[in-house]
Amino acid sequence: MNHRILSGSALKLIAMVSMVVDHSALFLLKNQLVLSQSLFSWHGREITWYYLMRCFGRLAFPIFAFLIVEGFIHTHDRLKYGRNLLIFALISEIPWALLHNGFHIFGHNVIFTLLWGFLGLCAVDRFRDDWRRIGLILIAMLGVAFVFRADYSGPGFALIILLYVLRRHLALQALVGCCILPMKWVAGLAFIPIGMYNGERGFIRGQVGKYLFYIFYPAHLLLLYFLQGNL
Repeated sequence: MNHRILSGSALKLIAMVSMVVDHSALFLLKNQLVLSQSLFSWHGREITWYYLMRCFGRLAFPIFAFLIVEGFIHTHDRLKYGRNLLIFALISEIPWALLHNGFHIFGHNVIFTLLWGFLGLCAVDRFRDDWRRIGLILIAMLGVAFVFRADYSGPGFALIILLYVLRRHLALQALVGCCILPMKWVAGLAFIPIGMYNGERGFIRGQVGKYLFYIFYPAHLLLLYFLQGNL
């Protein structure tokens, strides 16, 4: 039985739903009594709807990181790809700042982490015959990621690089994800749908579909900000 049934578009959709559920719990529903009531106990932890929503939200970043690696490998114009990431990282900083009580030098939206990881992949490819130089560049970039603390910061940057290096070894990718990301084993569950990826683009095609995907991130943050004041 063929288990590779998910296209890149399907993975994007899973990641987007996961992200919305996570952010809705964090920014809208955190203080709602019904979500904080215990459903059951597991290994000494009280499991609530809020906790389950945040767990489901851990699927998003590993999938987005995987898709950045796929985009890097398959894009015909890396300059344009990186430019688009930069533009929407800057656009997203406005609703991100609204939700996080203003602009901060240290603390930025997750698209900056995805962009930084993409630039790290460009460095790996550019200096692929000089591993010493690659190592120095990646260590420096990892340090910058930790200092400026975009969402997922250093671990997020490291995951993107390692997903590329281990792109033919799904089990090792999952192990890395479990080791370096928040909520450990929960993040590792993202590699179940990743392992079902069939290498096809899927139903999100053309310029309109591509840019709607980019716009979705800042748009949902802005919507959450406006809803936040009404709950």
